[in-house]
Amino acid sequence: MSASTQQIDTKTHVYCLNIDISHIYCYNMDYWHYMGEIGELSKAFDHMAEELKVTTISYDELAEEVAEREQAEVKLKQAVTELKRSNAELEQFAYVASHDLQEPLRMVSSFAQLLAQRYHGKLDKNADEFIEYVVDGVNRMQRLINDLLAYSRVGTRDKPYELTDCEAVLDKSLANLQVAIEDSKAAITHDPLPSVTADDLQLVQLFQNLLGNTIKFRNEKPPLVHVSARQEENEWLFSIRDNGIGIDEKYATRIFLVFERLHTSAEYHGTGIGLAICKKIVERHGGRIWVESGPGKGSTFYFTLPITSEQN
Repeated sequence: MSASTQQIDTKTHVYCLNIDISHIYCYNMDYWHYMGEIGELSKAFDHMAEELKVTTISYDELAEEVAEREQAEVKLKQAVTELKRSNAELEQFAYVASHDLQEPLRMVSSFAQLLAQRYHGKLDKNADEFIEYVVDGVNRMQRLINDLLAYSRVGTRDKPYELTDCEAVLDKSLANLQVAIEDSKAAITHDPLPSVTADDLQLVQLFQNLLGNTIKFRNEKPPLVHVSARQEENEWLFSIRDNGIGIDEKYATRIFLVFERLHTSAEYHGTGIGLAICKKIVERHGGRIWVESGPGKGSTFYFTLPITSEQN
């Protein structure tokens, strides 16, 4: 073999060796590239596993929360059902008790009045006074029973609600209070009033009770009363403002309770049920009632009635 041929073979081997090394290098590059991708995939898989774990925990917590809410809803429904049953029984008891008391009380009243008519002045002075006590007590008891019956009937009426003109309701209330208005020289004014979906008879009772209080709890000045209403979002806000004796704020909630009186019967007649009836009527219609007042500053009674589709 000549020297030139040997030199060519040597170059050829070197060239081939270079090619092999390039292949190895390429293989190495591919290997590390693939390893890098596998590493990224591994990290992504680990991240997904962590997220799945968190999601699983969140799902379990959510399922537990849903179960707790379902149990709370069941308990709430049971409580509401029990409350409705209890209220129905209480209303029925009040109605039956009041109705059954009417007859014996009527008999006592008749004989007490008969004694007052026949023997007034014929017995000693103490006897006349005792008879007056009996007659007065019977009359107060009758008023109390009648008011208790009215209170118990508020929730038992099944008359359907109808579109009711509140100005007509106010006119009826004022007609019922005509004697008291004339005796007290009360001046009652009002703004335009809306029509609402309601039990018209109960609205008459509501206005009559509130207006009656403005006349009853007056000071030495003649009562000045103003009735107004304005629309607020999805309800009508009514107000009845007077210049009467006012109410201490600490009694603002108490006065709406049954049999709650801030004055003695000698100071102001009544049974302490009138405002409780007002509250029950308003709440039955889906509204709220409250008072803003102060001693000697007069009072403003507010109540709301919802606006329904029939009123639009």
